[in-house]
Amino acid sequence: MVVSSLQHFLNTCLAERRAQQLYRQHKLLDTAPAPVAVVDGRELVTFSSNDYLGLATHPEVIAAQQRGAELGAGATASHLVNGHFHIHQQLQDKIAEITGREAALLFGSGYMANVGVINALVGRGDFVVQDKLNHASLIDGGRISGAQYLRFAHSDLTALETQLQRARKKNDGKILLAVDGVYSMDGDIAPLAPMAELCQKYDAWLMVDEAHGFGVMGSDAFPCAGSAAAAGLDQEAAPIVMGTLGKAAGNGGAFVAGSRALIDYLTQFARTYIYTTGMPPAVAAGCRRALELMQELPLRQRLQQRIDYFRQRAAERGLPLENSTSAIQPLLLGCEKRVLSVSELLQQSGYLVGAIRPPTVPAGTARLRITLSAAHSETQIDGLLNALATALESAEAAV
Repeated sequence: MVVSSLQHFLNTCLAERRAQQLYRQHKLLDTAPAPVAVVDGRELVTFSSNDYLGLATHPEVIAAQQRGAELGAGATASHLVNGHFHIHQQLQDKIAEITGREAALLFGSGYMANVGVINALVGRGDFVVQDKLNHASLIDGGRISGAQYLRFAHSDLTALETQLQRARKKNDGKILLAVDGVYSMDGDIAPLAPMAELCQKYDAWLMVDEAHGFGVMGSDAFPCAGSAAAAGLDQEAAPIVMGTLGKAAGNGGAFVAGSRALIDYLTQFARTYIYTTGMPPAVAAGCRRALELMQELPLRQRLQQRIDYFRQRAAERGLPLENSTSAIQPLLLGCEKRVLSVSELLQQSGYLVGAIRPPTVPAGTARLRITLSAAHSETQIDGLLNALATALESAEAAV
């Protein structure tokens, strides 16, 4: 049998991935982690989910989804044709309330939101400036927009100002600064307040990706709004806020929040909103109840207690954690083979932790990405830390 050039190309690339310890495989879950889940037929305590508040399995959220399904299994069309239900509008209004913005717009995913917003706002002749560790959706949105694409060293304000100066000298028009509020693989928080000041100085627009900040950070006035609110930034200072509904909200989809004019504009020009089927009404109903529970229950405080407890007990064991105060607690191991080995040893001990390797993170920075939830118990955290210490010793001895 003759192997086609396409098949040869595919086989070669996959073989290279395997040889580099970068080949990825699915893990099959029977249920959403709560935080215990059956994974590949075995019960594991999961520290790899983005369900930071434990809402993915909250009975009231599930019940709301079940009631929402009575409206129909799907939206059946794009929002602008006949796929926009009352529950969608109610969810958008709730998002605007929580974020302290005039309005909000739903998207199918955070990826679609970021790509759609960037491409609706800037194009050829404009500039888009981004942090080098931005999420792939922001990077891809910038690359395909046609705008000149400038990057700066991670959270380096001096490097950022240099790029803003460069853009402003070449252009009297639009400059978009897009950054993650909380970085998904490092858990650190962008210096948003000084970034907003630089945007004002150079007449740039600040876009904040709140995928990992929404629901778990905020201000006294807007406790669940995210990192921009925590930095004291209002709608004028941070005019474009994207957030996801599949992490702290435990459901699916995403949103952009901002001024009424921004949302009206995106409704007309964001192609990833216009040309896709609307969110299933059941998901919208579950999201709305999840957001209400964010406001009603002390979930943020419970999560913060778990983060503090984890870091305290990890320090007592001498584990080399990064300086993260978020629910994302990375443990850098550097070597792809070592991180896979430790992850496998943890799974054998009953714990699921993500082994993150390039290209998700830069070369040489492979890591365990430990994520905490308000639903974790202190006993589960102690068990993970004990298993982790043992796994690290075993992996070191095997080198």
